[in-house]
Amino acid sequence: MYSGMSNIKELIIEHYSDHVDNAPLFADGFDEAITGICPTSFRVIYSRNKCIDILISEGDSWEDAVEYLEYNTFNAYVGEYTPIWAEDFAWDNEPIK
Repeated sequence: MYSGMSNIKELIIEHYSDHVDNAPLFADGFDEAITGICPTSFRVIYSRNKCIDILISEGDSWEDAVEYLEYNTFNAYVGEYTPIWAEDFAWDNEPIK
């Protein structure tokens, strides 16, 4: 594993940004949720649960974070290189009280 999750974004840019125009696409504010890239589709892969955790750490409730992400991010289509929002089955992700 890399020393910092932001290093994954840097590695993706270094190794994949010159392969295809307009790819890969990144979601602003969610670098810490990047888990990798699909090397055939050039789509960045994010952990859904880590995205939720990021919004919770910024002050959203669990319910608000999920609602926002479902509506604005997870179900958004921004073209051929739309990121993949993977379910990582981290079911310990209970609402923070």
